[in-house]
Amino acid sequence: MALNLSQKKDVVAEVAEVAAKAHSLIAAEYAGTTVSQMTAMRKKARETGVFLKVVKNTLAARAVTGTEYEVAKDSLVGPLLYAFSTEEPGAAGRLIKEFAKGNDKLQPKLVVVGGQQYPATHVEVLASLPTREQALAMLARVLAEPAAMFARAVKAVADKQGGGDVAAPAEAQAEPA
Repeated sequence: MALNLSQKKDVVAEVAEVAAKAHSLIAAEYAGTTVSQMTAMRKKARETGVFLKVVKNTLAARAVTGTEYEVAKDSLVGPLLYAFSTEEPGAAGRLIKEFAKGNDKLQPKLVVVGGQQYPATHVEVLASLPTREQALAMLARVLAEPAAMFARAVKAVADKQGGGDVAAPAEAQAEPA
């Protein structure tokens, strides 16, 4: 179905708004993907914070102008599905990787992160990035480790000196007598 000028402007504005806030972009060829597969992918995308859209490449090129995804304008060729990660950088990578396993027709074509364009093989790298919760847990573990090491060192010194907590009550009992 052909879009009129105002509809095209709306599509460009919508994609440009998402591109301005997104963390990463994956463009994938989707020709041959069934309607049920696309529906399942769109549902999963909504749940994981991924903006998924099939847009004409000329409209997508206009939408990414002025954003960090502008580097991909020349690579936007063929029927492409655009997946923008809106909540965490690896979300689109995990989505495309998951659905590409069960569908050989879905082929990643390019990845853009931080104003740099990478080949399709970087979908694996992007998908392996930790989620926000995983990253926070890793940070908490790193921050807690020095305190745990200090506690272990103090305990080791106390054990080496004969268990300081056992000697203290014996001295307290000996003084009053």
